[in-house]
Amino acid sequence: MGVMRIEERLTARGLVLPAPMEPPAGMALPFPWVRLWPNHRPGRAFASGHGPLLPDGSIPGGLLGKVGADVSETDAYEAARLTGLAILASLQRALGDLDRVTGWLRVFGMVNAAPGFTRTPAVINGFSDLIVDLWGPEAGAHARSAIGVAELPLGIPVEIEAEVAVD
Repeated sequence: MGVMRIEERLTARGLVLPAPMEPPAGMALPFPWVRLWPNHRPGRAFASGHGPLLPDGSIPGGLLGKVGADVSETDAYEAARLTGLAILASLQRALGDLDRVTGWLRVFGMVNAAPGFTRTPAVINGFSDLIVDLWGPEAGAHARSAIGVAELPLGIPVEIEAEVAVD
């Protein structure tokens, strides 16, 4: 049996990549969700900050607010996982095939933290656990930061950006 492709792993786990997010009226997002550099192979892809999305591309309304006050750590972990799926969807649209991602290099996770909430690494583990599960411990391992911030756009609990190696 051959190596399982990433899209097949997603399907086997019952995971669905979301549609692109439609920004709310009056919000301009004048940047690409993914920037490829250089424009030839091999190279890198830089994923802009993403938040959690449902399969239809909408922001999950039940997952808004500050982690440690409005959103539980468990729900924020799930929001980080949904954010991972949103990043994968953007990478798939930019690259055409998630198997072009040969390694996860760097991840920067931001948590909309209530005062005193210090478990930001545990929240961003929702993202990291997903990536390591799909790519394995070698290609999926990544350098990472997980910080708490005072606010995030639209009240989302988690925002994550990433850098990956692409073939």
